[in-house]
Amino acid sequence: MGVLDQVRETAAATASAARFVHLQHAAIDAYAAELPLETARAPELDPATHFSGEPDDTLAYVVQLDAINFGSGYFPELRKRPGLSGYFTVASSLKDWFVAHGALGAGQLRGFTREDCTRMFGQDANGSPAVGELMGLFARALNDLGEYVDTRFGGSFRALVGAAEGRAERLVSVLAEMPFYQDVGFYKRAQLTAADLSVAHVATFADLDQLTIFADNLVPHVLRVDGILRYAPALLSRIEAGELISRGSREEVEIRACALHAVELIAAALRHRGVPVTAMQLDYILWNRGQRPAYKARPRHRTRTVFY
Repeated sequence: MGVLDQVRETAAATASAARFVHLQHAAIDAYAAELPLETARAPELDPATHFSGEPDDTLAYVVQLDAINFGSGYFPELRKRPGLSGYFTVASSLKDWFVAHGALGAGQLRGFTREDCTRMFGQDANGSPAVGELMGLFARALNDLGEYVDTRFGGSFRALVGAAEGRAERLVSVLAEMPFYQDVGFYKRAQLTAADLSVAHVATFADLDQLTIFADNLVPHVLRVDGILRYAPALLSRIEAGELISRGSREEVEIRACALHAVELIAAALRHRGVPVTAMQLDYILWNRGQRPAYKARPRHRTRTVFY
């Protein structure tokens, strides 16, 4: 059994035994039928906030961005660019560096410090301790990536991706050799890296249909607001009060696993209707739906973790 099949099986088992998050099976078919699938047929990275240049530079940008594509539990305290979310603040800040200074090499990443990240991402060096902690984690993630690419792939990000031999599932295993990608049971950022490389047209994978959703804190929130997931009242109260949900706690694992399994059921319902769709496409639809003001106005769960 491949690693992504294991992810699916684990999520299904967790959802079936869940105590804090409940999947509303009866709502799946109608929900699947109303999703705007046409919006995900040819997803693209937003050029206003993502770097696009020579293919190898763009590939390096995507790999580096997804290496630090975490911190949603810290984002309420992050200093954001006007009109941008935490993620888009990080993406556009890294883009600006690439435009101004050129692509970052593996050797440069090995020397990155918390102070370097604080400057790059426009944060206050004397600001929130939580943001200081996040910048330190960003630096460590970039250090790990730089060392891995330098020592294993001769400093070539293209060689790192090439080691996957055109298989997204293989790329998950390659990236999971680094500690911050060892998101066992989900592998959110490792899977997302394959998807983003494909969307950026700098790598091709024959098995993108095998990817699950990229389980984070936004897609579950969208599914809860839309009535596909129901949280236990005590858990919902904690989330609405802004209480952090501990990484690896039963509540946190159930939130992510139930969302992942729900999307698998939505995809199955659509395929039963003769509509070919992948979990990757559904994730794109639901994540972008979560950018709407109605979803942003309601609190989602926050967990301080390097996994999302």
